[in-house]
Amino acid sequence: MPHSCLSLTAIHQPNTGGYEVTALTLKRLALTAIGLMAAFPGAAMAQDAGATLIQEGGYAHDGQLGLQRSVTPIMDSIVAFHDGVLMWTITAIVLLVLALLVIVVVRFNAKANPVPSRFTHNTVVEVVWTVVPIIILIVIAVPSFGVLADQITVPDGERKYLGSNIFSFGEVEVPAPEVTVKATGEQWFWTYEYVDQGLFFDSYMLNEEARLAEEVVQPRLLAVDNELVVPVGTTVRLQVTAAPTGVIHAFALPSFGIKIDAVPGRLNETWFNAEETGMFYGQCSELCGKDHAFMPIAIRVVEREEYDAFIAAFENGSYDDAQATLVAAR
Repeated sequence: MPHSCLSLTAIHQPNTGGYEVTALTLKRLALTAIGLMAAFPGAAMAQDAGATLIQEGGYAHDGQLGLQRSVTPIMDSIVAFHDGVLMWTITAIVLLVLALLVIVVVRFNAKANPVPSRFTHNTVVEVVWTVVPIIILIVIAVPSFGVLADQITVPDGERKYLGSNIFSFGEVEVPAPEVTVKATGEQWFWTYEYVDQGLFFDSYMLNEEARLAEEVVQPRLLAVDNELVVPVGTTVRLQVTAAPTGVIHAFALPSFGIKIDAVPGRLNETWFNAEETGMFYGQCSELCGKDHAFMPIAIRVVEREEYDAFIAAFENGSYDDAQATLVAAR
């Protein structure tokens, strides 16, 4: 049989394992794989057909590169650290490795170097590749200490914001907290408490039917029935824990630059100061059981007047009454 026909006909091989692999079978598998890859994005787009997807930048978008858009001082310093230290460091390392590979390929191939050397070690080289990585790690670590410290040190209104000082060389002052919120990780949803007012509510992920029924559709797997509402330009103290009989969770919201463990019996603390209004999304970032992937976090940042009206309505009624006072639509 002509070789040109091999791709369309069975190529019989000894059948030792109970299966017979053919070129036609491989072709069908390849076409099936391509079809599946095309089908999944299509299904994702079809689910929101005819609906207006929420356009705020507080979640990852299709085709996005880099970190999510920053809206807090903490995230500003993380982005500056990433762009100003990590990217330059890794770029230099990649270029060095590529250069070494090119040198090896050009100078030490069989034609250019027919008789290879047989040395087993080189003291200078071994010292260099031990000392240089240590220096690189120190260069990375030192500026990161301020960023890490600021995430777990709630501002007092007087202390300068160290992370921003490192990267902007400015003196950034963050006001002391005016709002305290407690987030408790349950199985598998979040319970929020406005600590000063003693107000509680639960936040569950919306199912697809409820999500698509909204006038302005929230992102899939991030939409919740009751979001946390906070005022813009205000320092919020965030206390995080988990249910006493539950498991470990993690409260993470990329646009705010916060990620902190929720541990049963332990009260961890962080903070944020959102500089823009809008909806911002996060997720539980600790493997916590069968519904780990369905514990989204949604925080709505509103103007101070809207927040005050929201809290007043919540104190005098229910969360649904408070939500009705919000001017901004989802």
